[in-house]
Amino acid sequence: MKRRKFIGTGITGGLLPLLLNGFSIRAMADNPLLSFLGKAGNSDRVLVLIQLNGGNDGLNTVIPIDQYSNLTNARSNIIIAQNKILALSGNDKTGLHPGLAEVRGLYDNGRVAIIQSVGYPNPDFSHFRSTDIWLTASDTNQFLDEGWMGRYLDTKYPGYPTGFPNTTYPDPPAIQIGAMVSPALQGQDGSFGMSISDPTAFYQFVSGTVDPAPNTPAGHELTFIRLVTQQTQLYSTSVKNAAQKATNISTLYPAKGVNTLSDQLKIVAQLIAGGLKTKVYMVSLGGFDNHSAQVVSGATETGTHATLLSKISVAVNAFQDDLTKLGVAGRVMGMTFSEFGRRIKSNGSLGTDHGAAAPMFLFGEKVNGGIYGNNPTIAASVGVNDNIPMQNDFRSVYASIIKNWFEASSTELSTVMLKDFPILPFVNGATGLETLIALDQQSVTAYPNPCRDYTSIRFNTTGGLLRIRLFNSNGQCIQTIAEATYPRGQFEVMVNTTDLSSGLYYYQVQLGDEQVMKNFLVV
Repeated sequence: MKRRKFIGTGITGGLLPLLLNGFSIRAMADNPLLSFLGKAGNSDRVLVLIQLNGGNDGLNTVIPIDQYSNLTNARSNIIIAQNKILALSGNDKTGLHPGLAEVRGLYDNGRVAIIQSVGYPNPDFSHFRSTDIWLTASDTNQFLDEGWMGRYLDTKYPGYPTGFPNTTYPDPPAIQIGAMVSPALQGQDGSFGMSISDPTAFYQFVSGTVDPAPNTPAGHELTFIRLVTQQTQLYSTSVKNAAQKATNISTLYPAKGVNTLSDQLKIVAQLIAGGLKTKVYMVSLGGFDNHSAQVVSGATETGTHATLLSKISVAVNAFQDDLTKLGVAGRVMGMTFSEFGRRIKSNGSLGTDHGAAAPMFLFGEKVNGGIYGNNPTIAASVGVNDNIPMQNDFRSVYASIIKNWFEASSTELSTVMLKDFPILPFVNGATGLETLIALDQQSVTAYPNPCRDYTSIRFNTTGGLLRIRLFNSNGQCIQTIAEATYPRGQFEVMVNTTDLSSGLYYYQVQLGDEQVMKNFLVV
């Protein structure tokens, strides 16, 4: 996202800033997503995006128990004691951080899907650039002005924002709890979202109050301006009406101010239950850039990261409980994402440095719970720059949501995502799921391994478009070995390794929504 373009489109087009609690609330005109979904079979479905700012440590979140010995070698100063890892129902190979007790409960009840090793082929370790890639769904070397959701909306309603809001679509289609609207909601001619600066500002907005101003002529004028701005807010009436129609029921929310993510999700639940037709909500939690003091020495299950994960767990569980009690849980799906994961090897400051792929959580009543993908493979000895390579492209997750949660057509999906990505079946009861293509995972091998001049990747398949990619130990895709449509049968593809430096390499075989990630050693 080009900053100048984003800022410019956020100011022009008749947009009106609203000052609340010292921050701005900016209401954007209605967007096509609402209109599209109004025509679709599931017009009331809602997506809640939880952004984890800073780069979440995936290996400390979803822990590969079957790799525990090698993981201990790589991060002995921060590794969580194995007896403290939370076991998952029906799975003895993967566990959760002890701070995720509530998420574990949701998982065991089929309400959480874990997508393993999510990233993109050539990771960028800059916070700003990597965040930009995630929000726009671009390639690493591609710079896009529109967000992944905004791009979809533009295909449905050319000419936006003219004519919105209107009597048919009076509600904001997207709301962000935060100081500004996410670039993910940016369209060609403007942003499609409304930003509520913080929970305090929201409750002032609903009650018609503002922050106290000085008892001076200037202060009186400031109070008047704030009130007038609220009253002229494009979507103020519909948001206020929805907030006044519903009251949070769950008793699991922490006290206000204790958990900022919980405070944000509490607002989202209230607005959904109040009948607001907003389709996309964005909330966030920061603090994940844990280069130091990620854990407490001698008590590694505690510390900064443990506190953050506990906040996610408590907030999501309270939110789900509230949605269920309010009778709207079947309409809502949530997703967590972070701009990147962390390195395999910890540093000397009880922390971790910028990495590549990491797991994502999807949650909700309509989620097909379980684990998608395999535990990352941890070598017996890893270097300071070694990373978890991508198993699942984050754009596959986006594509799956657009296609199977919002029920977009394949043509629309291809236009929005810019290229085709495998569809993951984590939406329960989705229509239009492709027939699963069989890839015999046990048959995928590389021989010889270790190798010097070449190795051959072997696999059995029932047929279809198959891709084989090669990743180095830094998590970067260095070669697409094969990309072709194969008939049913057993095949092998030779990989010339003469130009590869000695070390560990990962190869990914992907067919439809199935993929296998394994490794070989060049000596």
